[in-house]
Amino acid sequence: MGILLCLGAGLVQAQNEHQVVLDARDALRKKDKARLVAATVAARQNPLAQWVEYWELTNRLGTATVDELEAFYARWPGTYVEDRLRNDWLLELGKRRDWVNFSRDFPRFRMNDDREVTCYELLTQHLGGIDVREAARRAWFAQRDADDGCDLLASNLYAAGKFTEQDAWQKARLSIEANRPAVARSAVSLISPAASVAVAAMAQNPERYLKQLAPRGDAVSTELATLALLRLAAKDNEAAAAQLKARWQAVLPKHLAALAWAGAGKQAAQSLLPEAASYYQRAWQLRRDLPAGKLELAPWSDDMLAWQLRSALRYDGPDAERWALVANAAGAMSTSEQNDPAWVYWRARAMRGQAAPGPDGEAARLAAKQALESIAGQMHFYGKLALEDLGGTMVLPASPVPLTAAERDAAARTPGFKRALLLIGIGLRSEGVREWNFTLRGLDDRQLLAAAQLACDNEVWDRCINTSDRTRSEVDMAQRFPMPFRKDVVAQAGAIGLDPAYLYGLIRQESRFIMDARSHVGASGLMQIMPATARWTAKKIGMDYKQDMITDRDVNLKLGTAYLKLVLDDFQGSQALAAAAYNAGPGRPRRWRDGPLLEPAAWAENIPFAETRDYVKKVLSNSVYYGALLSGKPESLKSRLGPQIGPREASSPATNKEIP
Repeated sequence: MGILLCLGAGLVQAQNEHQVVLDARDALRKKDKARLVAATVAARQNPLAQWVEYWELTNRLGTATVDELEAFYARWPGTYVEDRLRNDWLLELGKRRDWVNFSRDFPRFRMNDDREVTCYELLTQHLGGIDVREAARRAWFAQRDADDGCDLLASNLYAAGKFTEQDAWQKARLSIEANRPAVARSAVSLISPAASVAVAAMAQNPERYLKQLAPRGDAVSTELATLALLRLAAKDNEAAAAQLKARWQAVLPKHLAALAWAGAGKQAAQSLLPEAASYYQRAWQLRRDLPAGKLELAPWSDDMLAWQLRSALRYDGPDAERWALVANAAGAMSTSEQNDPAWVYWRARAMRGQAAPGPDGEAARLAAKQALESIAGQMHFYGKLALEDLGGTMVLPASPVPLTAAERDAAARTPGFKRALLLIGIGLRSEGVREWNFTLRGLDDRQLLAAAQLACDNEVWDRCINTSDRTRSEVDMAQRFPMPFRKDVVAQAGAIGLDPAYLYGLIRQESRFIMDARSHVGASGLMQIMPATARWTAKKIGMDYKQDMITDRDVNLKLGTAYLKLVLDDFQGSQALAAAAYNAGPGRPRRWRDGPLLEPAAWAENIPFAETRDYVKKVLSNSVYYGALLSGKPESLKSRLGPQIGPREASSPATNKEIP
């Protein structure tokens, strides 16, 4: 049997041949120990036997022994399931507090991508007398949800005097900002049980808590007040601002008052309120008065600074104030965040915007140019914008030297890739994707191109694209931006007056051309259509439609393109607005366009939902490449972004409020 197991009779045959594997996966889901044990015997000669054994052992990991794990490692050395089981076992050893076996096994953990395991490992180093404060602090601060490993690390380092009360309060602030009050309470419990109880009360009703709190000027009460203001801002930023003006700005130390104003600014910015920039300005007025070293007592998160920058792009005030807010935010970010292409781009724009006219501003303009050059031409949204700002024109990368037969054969013979394709072919996509990605580790560009081509040839388009995306010096645009079903897609787009490049750009982002894809919210098929939207669109275009047709390629394509065209027309042809509407529903971008007129890139950067913000930028960026590939001519991202975005003009046709 060949590797390709994608459709029709081939899929049915593969599922029949590997039914024992599917039964084992079902038994794991039901935690059926007897069925799993039987499956390990029945699957011994199956090429996926290691997965069945892995499921059986993980199902009883709490009672497993070191010898059993070592025997499994010996049977399946170098495989994904060996390392996956080691990850699970290290977590189990941490919960058992078995540091001897943990320390012996950890050096063999190749993926090393589990934060809780990292926290356990840092704890073992600490217990061995090594100073791990900075690494432990980073791991703890990065923890979003409470877990045993990072909580245990924090409590041990706090008891040893390596973590301070300031560390605990900073962890609590970050957790409240991220809407994780339970994690904040856990952090504050290191300081005192009473403070932890107060955090619970504060989180439940911050406004009432602030009214009842009598400021004593001590560290605990001022920190609790700050947490309450941050929590209140997330619920009602105007109420938080009112509390600051009326009482708390005068009571709190300046570094905490500045943080509270920034918290109100962040929440206002996420709601696209015009007050956001003024709240941030108040915060910076307080920051500027702080003596050296005080800023470290309550540092702002990168996310808080990112929303300052976004609010500045929407600021309907003097350019000098707008660009100062952009520059301040970008300059205060962590070093790694400053290197994000989005902030490189907008900081360069700020440098250019703040430059004095004539010779006095030449140095600033040169610095801005150099910053734009550092990202210009990179294969993302801001790389294209930077290139066009510099007057450049996009040129597609040269095609790499064709793969040799030996390179293709080496990829096809790689056991991890064979198992991944088999898993995907029998419907275990999640397991197949993990197996595939593990096998990619350490490959050079030529090996990645060969692996991508293997996926392309088997029409596993998501692995084709994602694998090819990893190359650096050799770029194969046909792999990164494939055009499956080209005849049908172009014909359907032409039939309803839709740009096929835009359509391809959207499908690539929606489903990676996986026809049976299903999102966590229930969207299905090539164009990821919601069931209710499919029914409404089918009725609108007069299609005889039943719900089980939603994953049929032709039906899904026809419904998706019809809906996209209706949305695009409703937004007067704005590809950015239509993409946002396709992802988040048309009601939201109708609200998001209210406010000042914005250049489309600034509007896209201010989309409140991270998923939709990323989606819009990627759809437009994809469309530029597809346009160039389809036409053979250079494309402009700014042309696709179109004119400024703002409130719907009175002369425009009425909003089509029927569109779901």
